[in-house]
Amino acid sequence: MFKPLSIFIGLRYVRSNRTKGFASFISASSTIGIGLGVMVLILVLSAMNGFERELAKRLLSVVPHGEYITAGKPIENWQQQVTHLESFEHVLAAAPVIKLGGLLQKGEQLKALEVRAVDIELETNVSKITDFISSGEWTNLTGQSLVVGAGIAKKLKVQVGDTVQLILPRLNSGQSRNQFSAPKKRNMSIAAIFDFGGAIDETLAYMPLNIGSEIAGLGENVHGLRIAVDDVFQAPVIVRDIGQQLDIYVYMNDWTRTQGHVFNDIQLLRTVMFVVMLMVIAVASFNIVSSLFMAVNDKKGDIAILKTMGAKPKTIMLSFVYQGLVNGVLGAVIGTMLGVYLSLNLTEIVRSIESMLGTKFLSGDVYFIDFLPTELDMRDVIFTVVAALILSLIATLYPAWRATKIDPAQVLGQGG
Repeated sequence: MFKPLSIFIGLRYVRSNRTKGFASFISASSTIGIGLGVMVLILVLSAMNGFERELAKRLLSVVPHGEYITAGKPIENWQQQVTHLESFEHVLAAAPVIKLGGLLQKGEQLKALEVRAVDIELETNVSKITDFISSGEWTNLTGQSLVVGAGIAKKLKVQVGDTVQLILPRLNSGQSRNQFSAPKKRNMSIAAIFDFGGAIDETLAYMPLNIGSEIAGLGENVHGLRIAVDDVFQAPVIVRDIGQQLDIYVYMNDWTRTQGHVFNDIQLLRTVMFVVMLMVIAVASFNIVSSLFMAVNDKKGDIAILKTMGAKPKTIMLSFVYQGLVNGVLGAVIGTMLGVYLSLNLTEIVRSIESMLGTKFLSGDVYFIDFLPTELDMRDVIFTVVAALILSLIATLYPAWRATKIDPAQVLGQGG
């Protein structure tokens, strides 16, 4: 089959270098270095994609995308306000909320928590809390009952059906905030337990909206309204635009204010690791420079003969470019195959390692998940491979250009 002369010569030089110990070692090290860099970069990007997916899928399925909390008197006619909010573009659903802070007591054990009083039907439109119920039923949240996180249940050693005491601060009208009176106490039963797998399990509980309004003395009113939007990463803009059009005075909050640090950490880590891995690939590519300089020095006689036979500088230069690119292509292909395979099985591999070592790399008490997620994006794979090939190509240019500057008369004269 017909091959351009430059490709034919380049492949011949690649095969001849395999028989030379040190040159073969330098060539192999560049291939291995590029392959490792490509593999690790694909793994890192897949892990970051997985964290972003879990952030949107898990954390933001319970954390409100946006909230409007009253800035003064309670929100009246909240049913109308819910309908009004749902009429806006990008808003999927809205629901009322009353927020209370207090303590939950069982025996001698106490646990601080935030209690959200919610409408059990509307809440499921803005939250997927029902997907994380591990014991009991969400629909049992009626009367004097609570749905608590698994961390709270573990701390207090309670199960569904147990009775606990809810202690809430009392602030009488006309009483200054630096004066205190006896707290309110309510006996509540545990209707269900949710297991989200993060810090939220340690601090959050739900109660029926009517009980919350009774405790807070709000009558038919509420503290705020929650919304779910169609694009969680545009939530700050959507929440602000809608809030400016409301006819009530409210504080506008979105998930980036409470959980945004998690997303920012993911983006920062993605950027840092991307730069670091590109540097690894670039350093590995410099080995191509070394191997090509050795090849040029070894093939001076061949270059001189080719020139005397009329070979153009372009042909000679491309011969060494192709020779160097073989290492880059091999490294990129091997690294891509390993990276794709490991990325698709990363979660299972890490779990196996954790099982063997008897430890957990990610703690659900600290992070919003307790496993290492992964999601392979072929755009990341393509970008990584293209970046590796470009760096490999750049590494071949100067040694290949130096090969075209060899003087045939000088080389052949020395040989004679």
